[in-house]
Amino acid sequence: MTEHSKKTSVSNGLPAMAALHPGVSAQLREYYQSVQEEGIPERFLALLERLDTAERQASEATRIEDHAR
Repeated sequence: MTEHSKKTSVSNGLPAMAALHPGVSAQLREYYQSVQEEGIPERFLALLERLDTAERQASEATRIEDHAR
């Protein structure tokens, strides 16, 4: 390996990070998996439902206005 290729490998951070922190990727995968397994809080589901309802009503109102013209 030339001096230039060593600098290129370290400058992008991937090989250097893997060598310095071999367990980081496993920890990140484990954390991501735990977040995926968490349910969506009820208050967020209620908010999403309210947003869907508001969008449907706005879309319907726009369609009625366009049809009246």
